[in-house]
Amino acid sequence: MPKTIYVVTHPEATHHVERLVGGWYDSVLTANGRRHAQVIARVLRARIPSDVEAELFSSDSLRARATAEAIGESLGAHVIADPRLREKSYGIADGRPQGWLDTRFVPPPRSGERLVHDEGISGAETKADFAARVFAAMAEITASDATHQVIVTHGFTLTFIIAAWIGMPLSAVGSVNFRAEPGSVSTLHEDDYFHNRQVSALAERLAFYD
Repeated sequence: MPKTIYVVTHPEATHHVERLVGGWYDSVLTANGRRHAQVIARVLRARIPSDVEAELFSSDSLRARATAEAIGESLGAHVIADPRLREKSYGIADGRPQGWLDTRFVPPPRSGERLVHDEGISGAETKADFAARVFAAMAEITASDATHQVIVTHGFTLTFIIAAWIGMPLSAVGSVNFRAEPGSVSTLHEDDYFHNRQVSALAERLAFYD
């Protein structure tokens, strides 16, 4: 059977407007973010056939869970929370002003070892650890026989979800990036003949006016 996965990046959260580092900091959706989540829920309800029982996965962060719960209510689906779908952890920078992180962050080199690069922030995940947990989550999600799935996650995490989907090896993800704004929807599809995996839509920004 063909498979379609909708990957949602949660909409606007309080850390966005307060200019704080997100990561594992548990910010919540703003009023605009909650309204945007309802828009996403309605669009997914229109795109997923009503006779299909969709699976719904979410990062366990508050902002992602709130988005997933709005979608779950629309689809009649239970939210399966998975901490492996969280945003990257920035260690002691999580929840601090973005400027605090910017002045201390050590960017990776243009070439050479980037996966285990030390960003200079105590407790921060390396890109290798971050990608490995997302790849592990995707291996379980894609192994399901469900034909329609929804994953609610974060902007940076989307990169590794797509990398895992298209079969990119972990060793090659050091320089890859798929940029997404908050409240985007990416559509991943696998056909039932060639079994090719497509990125049918990348970071689609649904019409929403705050």
